[in-house]
Amino acid sequence: MTADPPRSSPGLVRLGDFFFKYRNGVFPVVFLGLALLDRPHLAGGSWRRDGWVDALGILVALAGQILRAVTIGFAYIRRGGLAKKVYADRLVQEGMFAHSRNPLYVGNFLGLLGFMIVYHGPLVWGIGLPFFALAYRAIVAAEESFLADKFGAAFADYCRRVPRFGVRLAGLGRSLGAMEFDWRRVVRKEYGSTMSGATLLVLLWWWEHRAIAGPAAGETALRAAAPIWIAFAACYVVAFTLKKSGRLGTGSGETPAPEATRT
Repeated sequence: MTADPPRSSPGLVRLGDFFFKYRNGVFPVVFLGLALLDRPHLAGGSWRRDGWVDALGILVALAGQILRAVTIGFAYIRRGGLAKKVYADRLVQEGMFAHSRNPLYVGNFLGLLGFMIVYHGPLVWGIGLPFFALAYRAIVAAEESFLADKFGAAFADYCRRVPRFGVRLAGLGRSLGAMEFDWRRVVRKEYGSTMSGATLLVLLWWWEHRAIAGPAAGETALRAAAPIWIAFAACYVVAFTLKKSGRLGTGSGETPAPEATRT
């Protein structure tokens, strides 16, 4: 007997529909608003320990970006839904989606978590972390409601086999090895968000030093980070040029589907 698909409360689904539609505006405003209102603290009480914490945050954010790249490179799904509403015309189960139902959202959350670790402010942790955890959980609830209604038993079976947020490692190499990795699609879809993430990390690092040790420390931190940011900016310009020239492909024929509409 086939189990029923997962169902969340109607209130959580409605909240997820709201966040799905407005997340590109709401999420940056909430994070940057908290960062501006907050005051970062020196992790461990010394700049040396704080540097190690910053390195950890960067690694966590990088892990999120790598997860997104692997997911998009092997089995892409269009991210915006249909008219900013959850939509899918097929149930995506290939690539990373054979091992995690929401790998792009997990990647996004890891990126946010990395930024929070770097900034290390009480408001960012106390308000930002639960806010974004609730927001992504609500979006997933909205998508699951849509998929359960549309795909029924097939989606229930998929949920039984694949974890919602975890990553099932068994057979991962076999799943990805059977597919071709489309690096052009990764660059085409991710160069903008990668540049935005790198810029945000530099700004958070600058503001952390300035808020704790004064304007001179902020300027020193900005000068130290500038070469890295310039390298990212150069890569951004190259990727933008290649995309506009058509050498990264056009993405025609890519099918929308929620975490078949997942971001």
